[in-house]
Amino acid sequence: MRKINNSIFREYDIRGIWQQNIDEQFSFDLGRAFAKYIKKYSKKDKLTISVGYDARLSSKDIFSSLAKGLNYENIGVINLGLVATPVQYFSLFNMAVDGGVMITASHNPKEYNGFKLSFDKETLFGDKIQEVKDIMESLGDVDYGKDVKREVVDYNIIKDYTAYMLNEFGYLKQYKDKPPIVLDAGNGCGGFIAEPILNKLSFFVKGLFIEPDGTFPNHHPDPTVLGNIEDMRKTVVEGNYEVGIGYDGDADRIGVVLKDGTLLYGDQLLLLFAQDILRKHKGAKIIGEVKCSQVLFDGVQKAGGKPIMWKAGHSLIKAKMKDENALLSGEMSGHIFFKDRYFGYDDAIYASLRLLEIMTVEKIDILDWRNRLPKMFNTPEMRISCPDRKKDTVVRHIIEYCKQDKDIIDINTIDGVRFNVEGGWGLVRKSNTQPAIVLRFEANTNELLDDLSEKFISLVKKEINNQK
Repeated sequence: MRKINNSIFREYDIRGIWQQNIDEQFSFDLGRAFAKYIKKYSKKDKLTISVGYDARLSSKDIFSSLAKGLNYENIGVINLGLVATPVQYFSLFNMAVDGGVMITASHNPKEYNGFKLSFDKETLFGDKIQEVKDIMESLGDVDYGKDVKREVVDYNIIKDYTAYMLNEFGYLKQYKDKPPIVLDAGNGCGGFIAEPILNKLSFFVKGLFIEPDGTFPNHHPDPTVLGNIEDMRKTVVEGNYEVGIGYDGDADRIGVVLKDGTLLYGDQLLLLFAQDILRKHKGAKIIGEVKCSQVLFDGVQKAGGKPIMWKAGHSLIKAKMKDENALLSGEMSGHIFFKDRYFGYDDAIYASLRLLEIMTVEKIDILDWRNRLPKMFNTPEMRISCPDRKKDTVVRHIIEYCKQDKDIIDINTIDGVRFNVEGGWGLVRKSNTQPAIVLRFEANTNELLDDLSEKFISLVKKEINNQK
């Protein structure tokens, strides 16, 4: 049995460092293993999957080896080429394919790469990714350099994706007073797809770092971190633009900057979308992750919706969304999932268009809208290093503590523990992607926020140190 680095098979995807724990042989073997996985669960004799890749320097080499592994197991490959992750997802719903692979490491540094696997129309996560790993470990040795009959067909899915968006939002061209925007693609693979769509819809767009470049020469491609969007913030404020929109490296996450240069957080953006959907669909279910502000859940309820709090993680949210038949869901990190008028996956380009639609049609000043939300004080997502072997025990002990604390009103243990106190709440959970414990706090005063965060940071650190 071959030995594989378990750490790169994560909860939601497979991700590692090129030529360190991901190389040509690994990619070939993964292609073989994924092929065996989909053949196991499919009843069809002839299977085809779509494969796209991001702008990283290693992506084309990985594609070549992955496709060879798939072909070795008699799986046909449609090469989508350089695309954003949501465009690869789009192919699952608009092409006759049996699954797909997106080669990407999202917003990780340039030396990383990875794989997002889909069977039928669903992305694999959790035990299903582990099953692919188990298949991979059981493979017989085959050199990736071996000659294989190639069955790879190139297809321009971007053309179809663009046509879909123009059909959905084309009516916006008739509006004369549209908001001018800044689009920061971070040299990822979303800007060169989104900018032409926005131009065809007659939006005035100031593009920043639109050209895909896997070295990410201008800033790290994560638009939810203030340090990465200084150029966008400066351009928005100095140029009097109405809004700035940023994408992460593979364009499945969105970050939004308002005209005063402040960031619109992911849960605030989710509430804006929820209110718009609930004007037409009273009673609709809206899902937010455990890190989201209480303002979101209260706001959804006030707007006539049914708020649902769920586990963090885009694949987990997506699965819950399907189970609940929810119209919208999202995360603090900028993953926004629309089932209303769309396919239910996270697409930052589509989210951009929905945002601009609201601003154009409803004439909402988003800065004014944000400033009228209930005032709360909160921490960012905080991470305390914790070895993976200790994480479950640490969280379990924090849950036990919360059950005994007389100041805690109630607790929710769907993902770690989220507890309420008078005037605020806190969250302690294990990270699914890093050796860390994740914490977040919110309160109606700075004093309560400081008390909550200091108390539980101290408790978590003590628990980590107490574990052998």
